[in-house]
Amino acid sequence: MKGSCSMTTSEQIKVLCLRLGISVSELARQIGQTPQNFNTKLKRNTISQKEIDSICKIFNITHRQFFQLSTGEIIE
Repeated sequence: MKGSCSMTTSEQIKVLCLRLGISVSELARQIGQTPQNFNTKLKRNTISQKEIDSICKIFNITHRQFFQLSTGEIIE
């Protein structure tokens, strides 16, 4: 992966919802949260790893997080 990604996790989730054709409110319900609570977490960018794991499980997708040094070395 080259370059740096400036998108926050919250922004990534919003784009994911658009690509999958699902509202953020519906996503919140599917992971067992109220839309209001989940939207607050998105605004504060305080999405937990457990919530990310739930989203991945529901949609059968993968989320990766790692550091990549300028040498190309990846630290996962």
